[in-house]
Amino acid sequence: MSGNRPESVRRVVALDELGPEVAGLLGEGFRLALVAAHDEEATIRVVYLLTAGNPDRRVELHLSTGSDNPMVPTLAPISFPGSRFEREMRDLFGIEPVGHPQPARLVLHQHWPDGWLPMRRGSGSAPPMDPETRPFPFTPVEGNGIYEIPVGPVHAGMIEPAHFRFFVVGETVISMKARLWFVHRGVERLFEGRTPGQGVDLAERISGDTAVGHAWAYSAAVEDATGIAMPPEANLLRAILLELERIYNHVADIGALANDVGFGIINAHTNRVRERLLRLNAQVSGHRLLRDGVGVGGVSLIGLPRPSELDEVAAEVAEIVDLTFGQNTLVDRFTGTSVLSPERAAEIGTLGYVARASGQSLDARTSHPVAPSLYDGLVVPVLSDGDVMARAKIRVGEFEASIGLLRRLLDRCGSKLDWRVAVPDDLSGLRSGVGIIEGWRGSIVHRVELTGNNLSRVKVVDPSFMNWPALRISMAETIVPDFPLTNKSFNLSYAGNDL
Repeated sequence: MSGNRPESVRRVVALDELGPEVAGLLGEGFRLALVAAHDEEATIRVVYLLTAGNPDRRVELHLSTGSDNPMVPTLAPISFPGSRFEREMRDLFGIEPVGHPQPARLVLHQHWPDGWLPMRRGSGSAPPMDPETRPFPFTPVEGNGIYEIPVGPVHAGMIEPAHFRFFVVGETVISMKARLWFVHRGVERLFEGRTPGQGVDLAERISGDTAVGHAWAYSAAVEDATGIAMPPEANLLRAILLELERIYNHVADIGALANDVGFGIINAHTNRVRERLLRLNAQVSGHRLLRDGVGVGGVSLIGLPRPSELDEVAAEVAEIVDLTFGQNTLVDRFTGTSVLSPERAAEIGTLGYVARASGQSLDARTSHPVAPSLYDGLVVPVLSDGDVMARAKIRVGEFEASIGLLRRLLDRCGSKLDWRVAVPDDLSGLRSGVGIIEGWRGSIVHRVELTGNNLSRVKVVDPSFMNWPALRISMAETIVPDFPLTNKSFNLSYAGNDL
């Protein structure tokens, strides 16, 4: 990665070495950030990326298995994220996780034909879907007085599809299951064969509200692979765009949370502030959602925010926050609702504001900094209550921290707002790189492989992939009417998960 090279290690491991290697790294404070399968015709290579911060360290474990009957030893007993990456690979590549306790389909729904593996070479176009669908194997919850309440996948309003199934006694939720991937788009396959520059538009559209986060993570991965060193001034401009993306989303969430407990006037005011920030985004980048600002080897702005305008927005938000948390009814609904304990948050591998509301302090801006001193003075808020109130307060704290960071970044800006470093056009062989960026929902990880001048594999991990299981856990012992509030307090991306 440009500007501040992390300590990177790559090791080839045998099948029987994988578990002990991963367990050892987890014991040293690493996390399993990404698992990517690569179809190499005669074999399938699987890459396990483990990361740790302060200092920035990255370890890749590579193992190979035969393509005729691919299998890997499951990591489920030692890593919950690992168990989900394995289920994903089983659906898309046909890799069997030997010993997995729940190898049910994750990505491909029951109507996808058996035996069709969309990420394997030569898989071709999708065959006809199976009209005789089998029900998804939800684990039943049985007992006197227990009822099932199915919700979705079609919902009222502008919300993406997902199916939630509640097992309840009265209004109390005993267990909740979620079924996602109704909008699986094959994004990772769409990257294949593109040039690095052609991949940026696709990265920006992985999750529409995270255009900067994904574009920067992707670009940083390509720059890592090709040896491009971005000037510190360029990364500073990228950081400004990233924080602008963070603040407009957090402001919107504060209002949406209030709206879910009937405090609509707060939602109206935050939407007004959000609109002001979207117009500011357009003045800075030319696009309300900050697209086209970050590219491989480059960054381009058409203007900078005025510090005085940021101060005005900060004052407005501070007044809104005081009104919001001054309402006893709202405080009562938020406090103690849908608790995710620090222990479960750590076990699940949560990221971003979900993790920081449950005592986990990971933030890629400080753990995996892209340039020395870029985030000097950044203090990331961390709480441990793990309820809706904590997730709301973390958003407020992150908004305030981002406003302060933007002021400091703007003080360091020069007059040049367009930086371009050429991507080498004579690449040869196989190259790989990793980009890790703290998007507004949490750490985004992209890993790319280039064969010559074209992308041969791009693996994407949006923080929502890691956080969706936490929503289900937090709903235990919560009442059904609190589900919309809980869901909004997590505000996970369906599209970012359903690649």
